[in-house]
Amino acid sequence: MNKKDLSERDICTKYITPSITAAGWDIHTQIREEVGFTDGRIQVRGKVYVRGKQKRADYILYYKPNIPIAIIEAKDNNHAVGAGIQQALGYARTLDIPFVFSSNAMPSCSMTRR
Repeated sequence: MNKKDLSERDICTKYITPSITAAGWDIHTQIREEVGFTDGRIQVRGKVYVRGKQKRADYILYYKPNIPIAIIEAKDNNHAVGAGIQQALGYARTLDIPFVFSSNAMPSCSMTRR
């Protein structure tokens, strides 16, 4: 299996989720995957409007219920691990979450505190 051929969702399922749970996070109470947190921007053209794409965090980790502490942005192996940091920082500002991580399941991981 070549990791370069894996999709972002494959990376999450095979590497990131198992790593988070192995680190002691509870999958049922502390981890949420594919979290949509906006409805998408409304674009108006004359009398016609469409809603833009929803913003979605790959993972939000919770210290306790309703107390989010970190965002993890997953990337496939065709992107550098740091490519998700700016995206995750924007999400963290919107949601007021102090820590962001980016991972593509390769040996390195990027972390920053906003």
